[in-house]
Amino acid sequence: MSTRSPPPNPLPGGEGVKSSPEQLQAWRAQLDCGFPQVADVFADCMSEAAALLTPDGIHAYLEQGRFLGKMGRGVEPVLIFLQEWPQVAAILGESALVPVMDAVRVMTKSPNSHAITPFLQSLAAIARRLPSQAQMQHYLDLTLDYMERTSVSIHGIHKTYASPSLPDFFLQSPLLLSLLSIEGLRNWVAYGVRNYSHHPERQRDYFSLQSADSRAVLQRERHGTLLVDHTRKLDLYLLGLWQDADHLVPYSLGFDELRKPIPYFDQLGIRLPDVYDDCKGISGLDRYRAALAHMAAHRRWSGAIFADNYSPFQRMAVEFFEDARVETLAMREYPGLRRIFLALHPAPVEGACNPETHSCLRHRLAMLSRALLDKPQAPTHGYQDAALNDFVRRFHAVMEQGESSTEEIAALALSYVAKTRRQSDQLPQTFFTDTEVDFRDDNRHLWRFHELSDDEEMFEEHRQSIAAEEVKGLPPRHYPEWDYSSQTYRPDWVSLYERLHPSGNAADIDQLLAKHSALAKRLKRLLDLLKPQDKVRVRYQEEGSELDLDVAIRSLIDFKSGATPDPRINMSHRTDGRNIAVMLLLDLSESLNEKPAGSDQTILQLSQEAVSLLAWSIEQLGDPFAIAGFHSNTRRDVRYLHIKGYGEHWNDDVKGRLAAMQAGYSTRMGAAMRHAAHYLQAQSADKKLLLVLTDGQPSDVDTQDERLLIEDARQSVRELDQQGIFTYCINLDPQADAYVSDIFGHQYTVIDHIERLPEQLPKLFMALTR
Repeated sequence: MSTRSPPPNPLPGGEGVKSSPEQLQAWRAQLDCGFPQVADVFADCMSEAAALLTPDGIHAYLEQGRFLGKMGRGVEPVLIFLQEWPQVAAILGESALVPVMDAVRVMTKSPNSHAITPFLQSLAAIARRLPSQAQMQHYLDLTLDYMERTSVSIHGIHKTYASPSLPDFFLQSPLLLSLLSIEGLRNWVAYGVRNYSHHPERQRDYFSLQSADSRAVLQRERHGTLLVDHTRKLDLYLLGLWQDADHLVPYSLGFDELRKPIPYFDQLGIRLPDVYDDCKGISGLDRYRAALAHMAAHRRWSGAIFADNYSPFQRMAVEFFEDARVETLAMREYPGLRRIFLALHPAPVEGACNPETHSCLRHRLAMLSRALLDKPQAPTHGYQDAALNDFVRRFHAVMEQGESSTEEIAALALSYVAKTRRQSDQLPQTFFTDTEVDFRDDNRHLWRFHELSDDEEMFEEHRQSIAAEEVKGLPPRHYPEWDYSSQTYRPDWVSLYERLHPSGNAADIDQLLAKHSALAKRLKRLLDLLKPQDKVRVRYQEEGSELDLDVAIRSLIDFKSGATPDPRINMSHRTDGRNIAVMLLLDLSESLNEKPAGSDQTILQLSQEAVSLLAWSIEQLGDPFAIAGFHSNTRRDVRYLHIKGYGEHWNDDVKGRLAAMQAGYSTRMGAAMRHAAHYLQAQSADKKLLLVLTDGQPSDVDTQDERLLIEDARQSVRELDQQGIFTYCINLDPQADAYVSDIFGHQYTVIDHIERLPEQLPKLFMALTR
C-alpha cells in the first residue's frame, strides 16, 4: 500500500439560485457597503436570499444590511446579518425583520451597541429554539428590558454606561433556551438582574453561567418537557401513526397567563404549548402525544358545520360530543390512548355544582365527556344521573354503527341540550372546576359562518389536502459543530436529512460478486477461522475442568525418565463468541466519480465492489451491521442515506440500494459520523466499530477555512471514543497523510492502489475484528 495517485479535482459548488451579473450589481448598489469582506461573500448570500426570500423580502434585507453597514460598528454586524438572515426568515417569516431591527436600533441608540454583533450571531440558533414570531417577540422584549435594567447610570453625572453582561447573555442564549422554556429564561434573567444589577463582575459571572448561583437558578427553572427538544420525535409520531406532516409551532404559556391559550391548528401549523409538566402520572411527552392524537383525529374524521343557527350552549355541547367521537375513533385504532385520555381528563364530582348560584351546563358536559371515554362494558365513572347514562348508551349505540359523522353527532348533542336544559344555565357565573380538558384543542375548525366568505374557512379543503399530500422526508436533525478557533460548539449548526437510499438493479451487485468469485473463496476460508465457536479449549492449565491427555502423557514420560514433569496437565473451556456491531459509513462526494490512474473504473464503482464483498463477508460471520452513505451541500443540507439497516439481511433490497449509489456534492464528515453513532450506540454489542470509507478530507462549499471541518471531524472521533465506539478510517486519497492522522490518530489505513480496494477492504475488516 505505498503507490500514490493524482489528487482529486476540486469539489463542485452548491446549486443555489443563479442571478445575473446585472441583478447582482443592482443589489450591490442598493446595499451600498464598501467593506471588502462583504464583497467576498455577497454573491453567495444573495443566491441564498433569492432562494428563500420574496422580492419585497430581498429589498428589506438589503435596506437593513445597508443600515448595519453604516452605523459605525465595523464589518461584523453587516457580514453576520447577510449570512444569517435568510435562514432566520425561513423559520420566522420575513415580517420578523421589523421587530429584530427595531431591537438593533434600540441598542444602537444606547451605550450597548457593542452587543449587536453577538446578538446577530446568536439569532439563527435562537430562531430554531423559538420558531414563532410571538415567541421571538417575547425574547426581544425580555432582552431590551434586561439591557435597560442592567445599564449603569451614574447619578449626578447624567451618564449611562453599557450593560456589562449583555454580550455574555447573547452568547449563552442558545444554550439557555435548550434547557429552559421562555418563561424559565425570564425567571432566570429576573433573578440575575435583581441580585447583581449593581455588581458588574458578579453580573458577568452570573450571565455567562460561571457562578454557582447562576447554575443553581438554572437548575431550579428547568422543568417539564420542552416541545423544541422533542419536535423530531413528535414529528415522526404524527407522520408514522397519523400520516400527518404538519409543522409543530410552540407558544408560550408563561407570557399568556390571563388569556391561557389552548392547543389549536390552522393552515400555518399545529400550535402547542412550549412546555408540558408531568401530570397525573402522565409524562410531558405523552401529554404532547395525547394533544397531537386528538387534533390528528379531528383532521381525519371531523367536518366543518355552519354555526349561525346554534346558540353558545348548543355549540359547547356539539364540541364536547364531537371531541368524544373522534377520541373514541382514535382509541379504536390505538387502544393504548385510552389510558392517557382517561388519566388526563378531569373527573368532575357529581353534585359539585350548585344550580342556585352557578350555570352548571359546562359541569354536566364535562361529566358526560368523562363517561363517554369509559369502556361501555365496564364503566368506572360512577355517575348516577339518568339522563347522562341514557346519552352515554345512545352515543355508543351510534358509534357501534361505524365512524358516524360530525352532523350526526351534532344532532345527538342538540337532543342532549334540549332534554337537560335548566333555567339556571342562564346564570352569569359558570362553574369551571374540573371542566377543562387541556389536551383538547379549541375546535375553531368545526365551525363555518354564513356571513363570512367561503374563502375564509378552508378547514375541509385543508383536511383533504393533508390526506392527499405526498409524505415528505423525515424532519431534519440538528447537530452541533466544533469551532476550533473558539474551542466551543456552534449549537444546532448542521441540518442533517436522512432517508432511505433509492433502489436500483440488485442483479448488478450479483454480477460484481461473480466477478470476484475467486477472491470470495479465499475470503471464505479466512471467515471460517473467525466464525464464533461454542467452546474453545484452553490448554496448559494447572487447574481445569478436565485432564488434557496429550500433556498428561508427556508429563508422565518426563516423570518416568527422571525429568521435571509439566504440572499444567489440565484444560478448561471458554465460549468464543463474537459480539461486534459494525457501521460502514461511505463518503459519497463528487470526487468518487473520478477514475484513478491506470484504471478504467471510477472510485465509486470500485467502492461498490469492495462494499459488496465486505457486506457479504460480514453476513457470513453473522455480525450485526449497517451501511449508510453521506454527502453535503452546505451546513444546512447534509444528506444521510440508509443503504442497509441492522434489522435487514444481505438481500436483494440492500443490493438494489447499493447498485443505485451515486456520488455528488461535498464531505461534511463530522455530522455524518455523529448521526451514524446515534444508530450504532443503540446496538447491544460489547464492541462497536464505525468504519469510514472516504477518498478525501472533510470539506464543504460554505467553509473557507479547510481546518474547520477537519477539527470538527477530529472532535467527533473523540466524542465517539467517549461513547465506547471505535472509529477507523479507510482512506483512498493519495494526499491523506497530511490530514488523516489529525482526525483519526493511528486508526486509519491509506489504500494507494485503489484498484485493490475490493480485496483489501474485507481483509482489513477481518484484521480489525479478529
